[in-house]
Amino acid sequence: MLASYIGAFLTIFVFGEHNMSYGDSRVTDKTDRRILELLQANARISNADLAEQVNLSPTPCLRRVRRLEEQGVIKQYVAELDREKIGLHISAFVFIQLERNSLENGAAFEQAVKELEEVMDCFVLTGEHDYLLRVVSEDLSSYEKFVKEKLAGIPQVAKIDTTIILNQVMSRSRLPIPR
Repeated sequence: MLASYIGAFLTIFVFGEHNMSYGDSRVTDKTDRRILELLQANARISNADLAEQVNLSPTPCLRRVRRLEEQGVIKQYVAELDREKIGLHISAFVFIQLERNSLENGAAFEQAVKELEEVMDCFVLTGEHDYLLRVVSEDLSSYEKFVKEKLAGIPQVAKIDTTIILNQVMSRSRLPIPR
């Protein structure tokens, strides 16, 4: 059974042009990195407490946080919910093959998937499958309905393979901040 946890966390974007390596101007020093670590641990920390923990006065600390937000390093602040406690008892990995893997089909499929609230994540793959989705549902009956009425109705979908997750051993929302 999943651990009971409801807390705040911070989503941070780290790849491509948003790489936060030491030489990148987006995260310029250890103070920025410490701010990001503290916000990931507690996104509801007050600016005064954050400033104290990074040895800054409140105004420069807030300026740094705002800069990180404006640059897209900090994407959003969200509450992490326990899916079991809100009635989403099924979690599945869904592998998708498209009819034809082209730019047009991929774009159309991706747009359609963005409209499905049951889809938590969508990844483009190499190999046998074109996409991997992480899907949540109330129960097997509602999952079956989702597949038959929504997912299979996307014109670009040729094949759907599902792996139901029996137990989630761990989940991490905090990203390691490169030094």
